[in-house]
Order: sequence, then C-alpha cells, then structure tokens
Amino acid sequence: MTAQRPSIRLQDKWLDALLPHVADMGWTDQAAEVSMREAGIGSDEAALAAPNGISDLIERFFGRAEEGMLAALDEQDTSALRTHEKVAAGIKAWLGALEPHREAVKRASARGFLPWNTSDAAQRTWKTADAIWTAAGDTATDYNRETKRGLLSAVLPPIVLYWQNEPDEADLDAFIAKRLENAMTFGKWGSKIAKPGLELLDRLRGRGDDG
Repeated sequence: MTAQRPSIRLQDKWLDALLPHVADMGWTDQAAEVSMREAGIGSDEAALAAPNGISDLIERFFGRAEEGMLAALDEQDTSALRTHEKVAAGIKAWLGALEPHREAVKRASARGFLPWNTSDAAQRTWKTADAIWTAAGDTATDYNRETKRGLLSAVLPPIVLYWQNEPDEADLDAFIAKRLENAMTFGKWGSKIAKPGLELLDRLRGRGDDG
C-alpha cells in the first residue's frame, strides 16, 4: 500500500474530528477551529493539511467517498454489466460511502456542492464524475470524454438531492436509471448544444485550479 502524504493523514485526522460537528455547525470556520483543537492539530500542521481552510476539508470529504466507492466496487463483479449499469453501480457505491454522513452532504450542498453555484463545486462534481466513469472502464481521451463527464456532472446534483430525501432503494435505483437515460439520450443528439455548457464548466473548473 502506498503511504499517505503527511497532509492527507492530517486532513483525515482533522476530518474525523470535524464531521461530528458539521451537523450542528455546518462546514464553517468555527467548526474547523473546534475540531482542530480536539484533534490536537497545531497551526503549522493546519496550514499543511488545509491551506485553503474548510474548502480543503470538504474536498477531502468527497475524496474519501470516492475511495470508498472504489473499495466497494472492488468487491462487486461488474464484468457482465453494460456501461450505463456500471456507471449506475458507481453512483450507488459513491452514495453508499456518503451514507453515514448525510447531514454533512446536505451542509456541503448548501455551501455550494452544486455545479451551477461556484467554480469549486463544478470542479468537485467533475472529479466525482470522472472517478465514476473511470471506474466504469471508460478510457476515452477525446471530446467524448469531456461530454460523458459533463453530462454526468449535470445529473449528479439532482441524484444527491433525491437521495437526501431517503427514498427506498428501488425508487433510488429507478431515479438514477432515469437520469442516466436522459443524459445518454441528450448526449446522442445534443452534443452541439451541450458543447457551450461543457466549455463553461471547463472554464469554471479552470478558475478553481487557479484559485
């Protein structure tokens, strides 16, 4: 196993102390300060772990969900699934990794985990879409890659919002399947229409990289 970078180890230590406070305090600087003290993290370590403050901890929170998704998929045999079924399995595994922290997801959504709100959120949603598509075996490197991830980025927020209402599993599966069907249909005939929106999303992601 590859050793974690010191900054990641500190982020995880900090995040473990932070998450119990998020339900009451949200993803706030106050919650970060309280949990930093509880975790025994000094100011120099905090600067190493999260130079951008709470946004870095939100990033790590969703990054850990992607790691959980990959671990869950490793335990599944998806070889017989069609591509869209593999994508759906990835979404379900990702939501499963987020399940213990529904309130934290809700609070992150309120703070901007929706791709039409902020460049950081667009970048984060894109990373999740990329992780899901990559886990599904997609190796495209051309414009098709951007289209797939852009369309999935567009349907992830409504899926998360629906999941937050705690539907039963059959209803959630049906909702995910319908959103993916809509995205695939749009992708077949709407690439010319989608291109400006995808280019905008790409620019927003670029700003997030610069900021």
